[in-house]
Amino acid sequence: MRETNNVMRGISKNRRPMGRRAFFSVFLLGIFGVCGFAPVGAQQNGPSQESPMTLEGDWSGLLRVGATSLRIVFHVTADGTQYSATMDSPDQGARGIPVSAVRIDGRNVAFEVAAIGGKYSGTLNETGALEGTWKQSGQSLPLNLERQSAQTPQKPAAASGEPSPPFPYIVKNVEFSDEKAGIQLAGTLTYPKGKGPFPGVVLVSGSGLQNRDEEILGHKPFLVLADYLTRRGIAVLRYDDRGAGGSKGSFQSATTFDFADDAQAAVDFLARQTGIDAHHIGVIGHSEGAIVASILAARGAEDTQDAKVAFIVLLGGPGVRGDELLLMQNAALGRASGLSESQIAQANKINRELYSIAMSEGDVSTLRKKIVDTMNGVIESTPSLTAQQKEAQKAQVEAQADQLLSPWIRTFLSLDPSEYLRRVQVPVLALDGSKDLQVPAKENLAAISAALNAAGNHSATMTELEGLNHLFQHANSGLPSEYGEIEETFAPEALKQIGDWILSVGAR
Repeated sequence: MRETNNVMRGISKNRRPMGRRAFFSVFLLGIFGVCGFAPVGAQQNGPSQESPMTLEGDWSGLLRVGATSLRIVFHVTADGTQYSATMDSPDQGARGIPVSAVRIDGRNVAFEVAAIGGKYSGTLNETGALEGTWKQSGQSLPLNLERQSAQTPQKPAAASGEPSPPFPYIVKNVEFSDEKAGIQLAGTLTYPKGKGPFPGVVLVSGSGLQNRDEEILGHKPFLVLADYLTRRGIAVLRYDDRGAGGSKGSFQSATTFDFADDAQAAVDFLARQTGIDAHHIGVIGHSEGAIVASILAARGAEDTQDAKVAFIVLLGGPGVRGDELLLMQNAALGRASGLSESQIAQANKINRELYSIAMSEGDVSTLRKKIVDTMNGVIESTPSLTAQQKEAQKAQVEAQADQLLSPWIRTFLSLDPSEYLRRVQVPVLALDGSKDLQVPAKENLAAISAALNAAGNHSATMTELEGLNHLFQHANSGLPSEYGEIEETFAPEALKQIGDWILSVGAR
């Protein structure tokens, strides 16, 4: 899920950035909100006559967010005096994000990345490196870039359990169309050797721009999950989000319902493949992807021309409405970060007001003014902030208001998963970790269970897995800042429960 830039971070001296991926990925494509477009030519200014540098090449550095560091790479090419560029965030599997403007003025360089609302400004130092700042959604973080002759800066590899070829099954890169959106999506299909027919699953990622492996901070959860399930006789289709990897389309303007259309296109494609049991295809959704899975299963109860979903697996899936989930998440993350209950209550009181405005009907410019006025009022009434700090906070308000009024956020805030779960009649497995701070297990599993009971669905299994976080890693605190530091990618007991359950559903 995506993170909203909430007031909790504005009033807490010891605040930690929180990732936006279910809902939040940790960082730039998470913390600040990720949106992707297919690469396009950038608008740029060429170097001035006194420019002492040639910008062409690969520039990379580490963006440090709390205890986490993420690699950022700018690939710059020149055509005469004109520059164009793309940006990568390798640790999140996001590559080829178009840089909309490249500007050079003497020793000063600026990259604008309109697709994700980001901007980098740097100055060439005596060693030939760029010293600068990354700004996005009102946040500013130091980012120094060095020219790379070959490799991007290396982080210690944390992930364990990632499979590598040769594989004991078939691997195919595939493409399919979401005809409703008019876009082409790309992914990987893995299936056992032999005639079949094999049961199949489609993997749907959480919020934030994700590739087919759901890559984040050196981990590839969907690669590990697909490998495990395929070795157990289950075909798996995983795909790049629209605007990521080989998939076309605009991520920035999309909502959860658009992602549901993409997932249905994946199910339809899988159902047409030789050797796949078209009557035993399920959807495994992580985080926001769990909402998508529920939407598809609910649609399947209606008379549609789409391939039917035979079962769904909800991994760290929400059961409450979006605004309530964010308040719940803010509180859980705040407690784990050391905030007092009074600080949490104060922050969520303000956040609730902001969410209410964002969810309101009416002219967007009017809503934007209400949000800006509310946030500026909070800043002015916070006695712990100095005058300088207040001005710095106010400088972020406009961008934060824009984020709250983005199509995705406005849709998500009012989206209630139970509305769809109450119509789901197929078997459901819902798993969550006891240390999930982004979609707290007890409250959300209870809400999912209540909705399925209301549907009269007696083929549902709810399990809280002890000690696991939102990514299904064994964790200490559960904070997103740990994700990249944990060696494990996907807990074996979670993998086993998913595989056992899918095969048991097929035996019914």
